[in-house]
Amino acid sequence: MPSSWLFALVGGALIGAAGSLLFLTHGRIAGISGVLGSLLPPVARDRGWRIAFMGGLLAVGLIGGLVSPTMIGASVRSLPIVIVAGLLVGFGTRMGSGCTSGHGVCGLSRLSVRSLVAVATFMTTGAVTASLVGGAL
Repeated sequence: MPSSWLFALVGGALIGAAGSLLFLTHGRIAGISGVLGSLLPPVARDRGWRIAFMGGLLAVGLIGGLVSPTMIGASVRSLPIVIVAGLLVGFGTRMGSGCTSGHGVCGLSRLSVRSLVAVATFMTTGAVTASLVGGAL
């Protein structure tokens, strides 16, 4: 079986290709929070590609779990902690006007200063939080 760095390399290339393809074909940024958030409530003209995009994300996750289940692994935190963390990420996504995929992948590749500030902020916050919380939860 290929090593984990090869999976990461292929995955990163596919994420970049998907983001580029969406931008070239629809003029849209592949920020997952924006893609999903605009499905609720649905915008009629945008609904098709958004559903296809989210379906592709789910399909790849399922296929990845079947092909190499050890690469995904189980959560190391309890369900309540995961739920709170997810809600905090959602809140941060709203505050930062985008998520890691929108700012980190698409924004930085377009040389967006706003995305550079956002990425620096959430990377710093994540590092500080991981250092403070560590194995405490």
